Amino acid sequence: MISGIVPFESRAQHMLAPASPVAEPLRSTPSTIVIGFMGGMVKRDAPNRSEVRLAAKLRDDYSNLAYVDTYQNARWKEARTKILALLDTDHDGKLSEEEKQKARIILYGHSWGASTAVTLARELSALGIPVLLTVQVDSVQKMGQKDDVIPTNVAEAMNFFQPDGMLHGRKLIRAENPGKTKILGNYELSYKHTSLSCEGYPWQQKLFAREHMYIECDPQVWTQIESLIRSKLPQLQAEAHGN
Repeated sequence: MISGIVPFESRAQHMLAPASPVAEPLRSTPSTIVIGFMGGMVKRDAPNRSEVRLAAKLRDDYSNLAYVDTYQNARWKEARTKILALLDTDHDGKLSEEEKQKARIILYGHSWGASTAVTLARELSALGIPVLLTVQVDSVQKMGQKDDVIPTNVAEAMNFFQPDGMLHGRKLIRAENPGKTKILGNYELSYKHTSLSCEGYPWQQKLFAREHMYIECDPQVWTQIESLIRSKLPQLQAEAHGN
């Protein structure tokens, strides 16, 4: 069992909503974008990784209602290019203020991927593009990046971390402007007395970064992340059910 979760303000007040029903797609909503970033040098389509599994579930459920994909953290500029192309709904090669403000972007990642999610959010901030949510899982700051300060264009941010082992994540994230960004919480998890199978992970990671690996393959963590992401897409559910 996982122990040591740090509450937001009270456990009941901040309990995450359950996963929503599967939505039947009716029309494309390219301004709704969910992107996950892989840690280390993990491939974007590694089937055993939680980031990829989550993206697959959301993509199946929302189909053409949203763009959902995963990227290697080193290829975050490709993700940025894709976002700009999706937001350019009139295909004139530039983004109007209206196109920017219609953006509904969610970014998440593990390890270097978490750091990259914040970096991309900061790049979008410079372009005047809002971000609904960032989620960091055991965020490890990549050289040249800054993963502890959430830029002002991000509405909400959440951080999961574990403090043990040779490799462990960012303990605390904070808002650049608390009036613009709500930090949903910094969740601490302990895996000292936990054993997870993490099938398909390399032996080197199991030997040298066990706890860092555990938080990535922990289904309890990713169930919470999935529920949170789904809770940010209520308009898709309403449209799909004709409400």
